[in-house]
This record gives sequence, C-alpha cells and structure tokens, in this order.
Amino acid sequence: MEPPSAGNLDMIELLDEIRAMITERGPITVEQFMQLALAHPDLGYYMNRDPFGATGDFTTAPEISQMFGELIGLWAAEVWSSMGSPDPVRLVELGPGRGTLISDALRAARIVPAFRNALDVRLIESSPALATMQHELLVDCGVAVSWAQTLKEVPNGPAIVIGNEFLDALPVRQFVRVSGQWRERTVRLNNDGALVFDVAGRPEPYIRAAAANGEVLEVSPSGHRLMFELGARLVKQGGAALIIDYGHAVTRYGDTLQALRAHRYVDPLAAPGDCDLTTHVDFAAMARSATATGAAVYGPVDQGDFLRAIGIDLRTKALAERASPDRAEEFERARARLVGKGQGEMGALFKAMAVADRRLRPPPGFQPNTKSA
Repeated sequence: MEPPSAGNLDMIELLDEIRAMITERGPITVEQFMQLALAHPDLGYYMNRDPFGATGDFTTAPEISQMFGELIGLWAAEVWSSMGSPDPVRLVELGPGRGTLISDALRAARIVPAFRNALDVRLIESSPALATMQHELLVDCGVAVSWAQTLKEVPNGPAIVIGNEFLDALPVRQFVRVSGQWRERTVRLNNDGALVFDVAGRPEPYIRAAAANGEVLEVSPSGHRLMFELGARLVKQGGAALIIDYGHAVTRYGDTLQALRAHRYVDPLAAPGDCDLTTHVDFAAMARSATATGAAVYGPVDQGDFLRAIGIDLRTKALAERASPDRAEEFERARARLVGKGQGEMGALFKAMAVADRRLRPPPGFQPNTKSA
C-alpha cells in the first residue's frame, strides 16, 4: 500500500480537527466550514499548494492565455488616464493566484511608460505558498511590488483594484426554507462520524424573503464587507475596481456550493482542505453593497462581451500574425474559450462588473447604460 501524499495527510488532519470541533461545540455553519477548509492557517486548501492549471484542481482565465492579463493591464492604464494620471497610483490585485495576471498586465503596460512609472503594486494574498510563487515571478518585473493581507493595509491614495475569481472563494452563509421559516444550514457528524449537512434548530427571524420550502438562500458576509470597504475607498480617494467572476446577474435562490479536485466535482464535505470550495457570486447583491457607499457600479456584463469590447479579437489577430501556425491556433482556441458562450466556455458563465468613483467616465468595456445604480 502506497503511503498517503502530504495533501492527503493534511486532509485527514483537518477533517479530524473539524470532527473534534463539532463533537465539542456542536454543528458549525457552512460559513465556518468553508473558512476552515480554505483558510485554516496550517491546513487550509490555499495555504500550502498550487491549485492552478492542468496539474492542479482548476484553471483560471489568466492561465488560459496571456491575452487576459494583457488586456486588463491596458484597461487599468486607460482608467488611470481618466483619473487624471495620478502619481503614485495603487494597482491592487485581490487573490493574485500564481501572479500570472499581474505579470501579464505589467508587461502590456510598458506601452504606457508614464503609467508603469506611477505604479505602486499591492497584492492581497493570505497564502504563503502562493505569495512565494508570486514573488518569484515578479522579482524582475521592474515595478515596486508589495504584499498585504487585507485591503485595509494598502496605503491611502487613488487605486485601481482587480479581482479575478476572488469573490467566489469567500465563505458564504446558507439558509434553507423549512416549514415556512428560514434556518441556517449547518454541518454536523452522522452516526458514522462523517460530515453531513443539517439545519439549525432555531429559525432566522430577520430574513423576510418569501420562498417555497426547500429553497436555499446564500449570503456572502465577507463579500459584502469587501464591497462596502472598496466602494467607500474609491468614493473618498478615487479610482475604480474591476471584478470578474462566475455567478448570476440577478439575486436568486439555489445551493451553488461546489468542490473541485483534479478538475472534477467532488463532495464538498468529503475532503476539507484537499479540494477547492466555491459558490456562484451574486453580482446584484454585491452591486447593492457598493452602491450604498455612493460609488458607481457598471455591469455586470458577460465576460465575453467585456473582453471583446476591450479588444481581445484584435489582440488575438495581432499575436497570431506573428506566430507559427500551431501557436496561432492556440491563441484562437484560447480566445474562443474566454469569450465563447457554449458548453465549457467562459464567456457567459463569467461576468465582469466595475465599481468606480462617480466622477470618472464609464470604464472601458462598460457603457453608461450598463450602470447598475
């Protein structure tokens, strides 16, 4: 019998820790479970691994093609110009993964030297393993790069904030409609010691939404806090944020909690710490929180429409013309995956939304009529 991998050892230890916690204190909420599974200081999913790419558990848009990050870099440069070209300007990325997006963005920004020279790059990263990868990739990028744990740690000043597949990994609370009442979804142990879903014994009296029994309402407290903080900062200090993620444009009911391991869906409760946990972003709810701060919100729009509006078709053509036939086909396949709206493509499932200082004109890719509020 082969010895378990380090990852499996971590999974067993975290599962045992969660079992012990539930045995001692009783059921935990879905939000608490997600927080432990993803961000436990020692055993959380993101703390000690590279989850990206073909050898990981999932693939993000920056890993599919350099064009994604390049176009976002040029998007940021145009936003900076509309801000009056402040120097310095904070370029902040939330959850930068391997650092691929920001690396591609900074390379593309070379065509606007004044923008690159004004940049103070700040990466919001809680994972030591990923921060190390980011540092190795960016050490020679030619721009000052610093790391922080939270947005609050970023120094004051005008900012451009990028968040690609960040909100979907924030823990959510789930509420289930039972006998005409909302009860929080919990995680408990069954008689065999396995983790299973349940609902709290007490109803939630402050949720007024009417729904059929069995419906699930998801709320992202961390997401709302971030949007309040982000909107308030942009209103007071200037700038804009671009949020790209998968989710729905209109608030609706449904259980969207899912787990991925080796690019396959697995039971979310089976291996905490050893698989990625995400939920679909409620863009309408996030927009309401940002709007409450006085910020302008644009979108959401389909990712495919956004990327086309900021030039992915022209960028693909330009790269393909300089590449070998095989490489040119790779660029076209990547473009199709990023903007296409069919099965297995990202163009419709993923949305783009901007939050901005109301004094700015609509950011690139967003027309005035896409403004949420």
